[in-house]
Amino acid sequence: MKHLLILGAGFSGKAIGETFLAAGFTVSGTTRSAEKAKALRGLGMTPLLFDGTITSDLAADMARATHVVQSIAPGRDGDPLFRAGVPPLSQLMPKLEWAGYLSTVGVYGDHKGGWVNEDTALNPVSARSVERVEAEERWLAHGAASGLPVAVLRLAGIYGPGRNALRNMEEGTARRLIKKDQVFNRIRVEDIGRSALFLAERHLGGVWNITDDEPGPPQDVVAQAARLMGLPTPPDIPFETAELSPMARSFYGENKRVSNAKLKAAGFEFRFPNYRQSLAELLSSGRWRG
Repeated sequence: MKHLLILGAGFSGKAIGETFLAAGFTVSGTTRSAEKAKALRGLGMTPLLFDGTITSDLAADMARATHVVQSIAPGRDGDPLFRAGVPPLSQLMPKLEWAGYLSTVGVYGDHKGGWVNEDTALNPVSARSVERVEAEERWLAHGAASGLPVAVLRLAGIYGPGRNALRNMEEGTARRLIKKDQVFNRIRVEDIGRSALFLAERHLGGVWNITDDEPGPPQDVVAQAARLMGLPTPPDIPFETAELSPMARSFYGENKRVSNAKLKAAGFEFRFPNYRQSLAELLSSGRWRG
């Protein structure tokens, strides 16, 4: 039996878990709260509490894992599986056949709206992206040294059921921030799950951009959600005068178009190749509220 362990079974992790479950895997996922553990159990996954210390239950699950997806942010101390005092990965997970590390397209930094792909030199701007680059390197180095296929999945802006512009419109939180020539990539969460399974089933390692076909201005997504719901389009807000958290403002400091050509060339087909098709499906299916 193939067994997937998800370290950090949050929004993306749960979607990955559901995809692997449907493919016949058993799945477990770590979380830090009893409430979230209950939600994982309701999806058919075995919940495991993990706050940075590997418990006996987690160690036992690691020992039987054939596949792992690491979704926990590294932080200042680095990736939790490569920190000082943690046993070697090959010792913790001796049956491992494939590993996936969830990273971010933020590692590319700012390219002033230009296109980037997996071969583009990394130039991370934010501290969190610098930490991601270091974690990517640790995972890829382990794969090279051990012969384990390690896939780094660089994710674009994630949305899906319960987390999308339609819900923001309903809740009155949607804003059309306007910054000249700004574009973002995005990815529907179910396609993250499908791409992870695609790579795992083919034992593919290396770096992969996980993003849909159409980088575009964020205000266009809000306008499309308003049209679909028959609601007035929110007014334009100049980026320069907008009230934003430091983290939100930092996202606008990076402007690039991220290519998914490598993943498509490998044979992957996106179920949601652009935000217009995806938002329409969320609304028609009734799943947009989550």
